[in-house]
Amino acid sequence: MEQNKIFEEAAVQEAVRGYKVFNPDWTCRDFQYEVGKIFERDVEPSCCDRGFHFCLKASDCFNYYAFDSNNKVAEVVALGAVDYSGDDSKACTNKIQIVREIPWQELLTIVNAGKDCTGIRNTGNWNTGNRNTGNRNTGNRNTGNWNTGDRNTGDWNTGNRNTGNWNTGNRNTGNRNTGDWNSCNHSTGCFCTEEQPIMLFNKPSPWSYLDWINSDARYLLNQIPKNDDVEWIYSEDMTDEEKATHPSHETTGGYLKVLDESECGQIWWDGLSEHNRNIIRALPNFDPVIFEQVTGIKILPDDGTE
Repeated sequence: MEQNKIFEEAAVQEAVRGYKVFNPDWTCRDFQYEVGKIFERDVEPSCCDRGFHFCLKASDCFNYYAFDSNNKVAEVVALGAVDYSGDDSKACTNKIQIVREIPWQELLTIVNAGKDCTGIRNTGNWNTGNRNTGNRNTGNRNTGNWNTGDRNTGDWNTGNRNTGNWNTGNRNTGNRNTGDWNSCNHSTGCFCTEEQPIMLFNKPSPWSYLDWINSDARYLLNQIPKNDDVEWIYSEDMTDEEKATHPSHETTGGYLKVLDESECGQIWWDGLSEHNRNIIRALPNFDPVIFEQVTGIKILPDDGTE
């Protein structure tokens, strides 16, 4: 009896091990399987024809099944004759044992060389897409990082096949393009090699986007206080509505007002020097009406210039 047990263990060690995916109810092609059991057919196994199919590589299983955590995945052992496919690691046997179920989190470590991936066949880390060598991609086949598109070698692209960075278009070698096939930067068109002028205040301007990025006006406007800044309002400056809403002002002498974005912007503008105001007013095509619509900052008619 002991000799038979030793022989059986040796046979399993020499058997071909692999992986198999099943439907959520442990069926495959209408055949019902069960973990721990051995299944056998009196046939000569032939891939894609007859026998019990499995894959030597877990990732290859998903050439035939959806990469879906609802499906069951198991480690299997082929105990009989084995036939192999030439396409991938797919194989077929006439006698198979369903050894154990593989939990989905463990499977992710098996099908990815990278860490903490939810996709498949990733060598990079933190990927939800597939076949990425870069990191933190939700798209597929990226060598760059933080891409939501596919086949990017650049970083932070939502488009596809970009070697540049921050592109929403496709096949750009430049950066921050929304169009396609651009070798320059900041293009909304296609097949551009030179950076194009941008619109300012709804009209064509002589500025490129880089001119805007490097401008003193942009530097100043980025200093507008953020929403939810606060300001102390004294009782004598409060409106009747504010006094009714904040009756405690009678003892505190006022209240702390949370400013919305337009109020923050107006206070900031009113405190600017005339020199800095003129820098902003000197933007190409400057239009005070549009400026107010966008920023909430009202420029009064008596605002002079130096």
